[in-house]
Amino acid sequence: MGNMRSGTKNGKSRDAILKRVTLDVEQIRKDAVAIEDELADILRRTVPGYSLSACNLAHYLAVRRHDIRDLQRELGRIGLSSLGRMEAHVMASLDAVFNMICILQNIAVPEQVKRTPSIKFEEGNAILADHANAIMGPAPAECKVRIMVTMPSEAATEPSFIYKLLAQGMNIMRINCAHDNPDDWVQMVGHLRQAEKALGRSCKVCFDLAGPKVRTWLVEPAEGVIKWRPQRNRLGQFGAPALVRFVKEVPGANLESGMVPIRGDLLAKAKVGDFVELLDARARVRTLRIIEVSTDDCLCLADHTAYVTEGVKLSLRRKRKIVGTGTVGTLPLSPQTILIKPDDILDVVKGEILGRDAVRDDKGHVVEPAIVGCPLAEVFSSVRRGERILFDDGKIAGTIQSVTKDRIKVKITGVAGGVAKLGDEKGINLPDTDLKVQALSPKDLSDLAFMVKHGDMVAMSFVQKPKDIEDLIAALKHLDASHLGIVLKIETQQAFSCLPNLLLTAMQHSAVAVMIARGDLGVEVGFERLSEVQEEILWLCEAAHIPVIWATQVLESLAKGGMPSRAEVTDAAMSTRAECVMLNKGPYILQTLKFLRDVLNRMETHQEKKTAMLRRLSISNATFP
Repeated sequence: MGNMRSGTKNGKSRDAILKRVTLDVEQIRKDAVAIEDELADILRRTVPGYSLSACNLAHYLAVRRHDIRDLQRELGRIGLSSLGRMEAHVMASLDAVFNMICILQNIAVPEQVKRTPSIKFEEGNAILADHANAIMGPAPAECKVRIMVTMPSEAATEPSFIYKLLAQGMNIMRINCAHDNPDDWVQMVGHLRQAEKALGRSCKVCFDLAGPKVRTWLVEPAEGVIKWRPQRNRLGQFGAPALVRFVKEVPGANLESGMVPIRGDLLAKAKVGDFVELLDARARVRTLRIIEVSTDDCLCLADHTAYVTEGVKLSLRRKRKIVGTGTVGTLPLSPQTILIKPDDILDVVKGEILGRDAVRDDKGHVVEPAIVGCPLAEVFSSVRRGERILFDDGKIAGTIQSVTKDRIKVKITGVAGGVAKLGDEKGINLPDTDLKVQALSPKDLSDLAFMVKHGDMVAMSFVQKPKDIEDLIAALKHLDASHLGIVLKIETQQAFSCLPNLLLTAMQHSAVAVMIARGDLGVEVGFERLSEVQEEILWLCEAAHIPVIWATQVLESLAKGGMPSRAEVTDAAMSTRAECVMLNKGPYILQTLKFLRDVLNRMETHQEKKTAMLRRLSISNATFP
């Protein structure tokens, strides 16, 4: 709808302003009432616990079909609410403003406005809190925001790790079903239950369904190469030799860093003080001095860099005599990546096809473009020429030039840093594509049968349309598990575009939450729009009284490296707008959990949703000269 303007200018009388805002507010209110009829079918399907919330969301959508910025300014100028905090109680806000406008004009309030609003001012936030408690458990005593922590694989074997997380303030354990297996998940939940008993605290369990993964397949590995290099200072001067350990080749054995498997009699004859000589992969002679010997290995010092491949021949020299020989054994294949630059052509091929770099002729001209596999067949029947495609969290951007049943030709249009390396299992985003794929994969349905016995809520990946939610609700009913809460992960442009419909559909279930999956969502909508988009999600969810999980890369530098960035601290402070914040795994997760809890406790005295809370400021007592 068009811009709703109050039509005021400087010098206009207060009476003229009041008449204009009366008409504007009255029209908005009429539209808010009328939308109940427009959405009657879907509103009727909501469960009793969400029926009032669904109506409130509908009212909010009716208001947001108008541009009311000028109206808000005029309401503020005459000392009334600007309707900037109406989300949780839309009709009550409109009625309160309309009543005050009538009082200021000394006119009677219309009968239809005198009725009791669907949700009163004091009820909206209370309903949201009740819904949050129902799916996420009670809020911490010191802070209304809960903390969800993603479990690493070691949580299955380290009970003390989960104990420390719970003691530090974890409220929800997140198990990502894209990783590990049911045996590991059972161990994680078991460790949590033991910790709950020991600490006298409770913690919910959220299982995150893997969903359909639009990812690159493996890239063709290269011949194994082992490199060693001595230490040098910043001027390139020799500092210390490299340590190289030659070991007896054992098929299938895992090699640690610096180990080189060999065949032959070299190890059996080696003595301390002997030398190992070889011609490396660059045809350079290298000599290493043996400093330690045991039955199946010897440790050497190397003064020069070398690259060694399978089959390289070794000689054992004692003084001037060759006393033994050996050959480098089988080396692990080296993972490879595909080099990508702007204007390159990349072919995305259907199936588990090994990717490879472009094939070039002797003059460097491309004979065959680079290829990368994509196992999800639905991609090839859904994409269209001219649509965008992004790889590896948006680091590589391209446009689809042509599509066949098993190949997509992509023109690379942008690369972060000018050159990028595309590797295995990297995400593919298709922000312009109506991807016709079921959100619940066969693996998800199998995992769901496990989750209903051990979890409290299930997070649905790749939600795109209302039917995805209906399928999940039906699957839970089939498993007699309608008590489980469901979490909608909003991670695509399509999901965001139909969010009101998704929320209204989800209200057919008794316990619902929304996760703002800001990683994929930022790639899909563009990072320049992410702040705007996450704000809109927060508004809509508050209007629906649906709790929100603030997710992806919260304090990631702290969790992974031990030190947060300034931007991450600001982001963590903003997360108080949600009912829950998700932390991902990392070696410093315990410190991160403590840091986040402290930030949330402090910020809650300053911020509640969109409203600044004006607690006493200690610095207001500053001494003035």
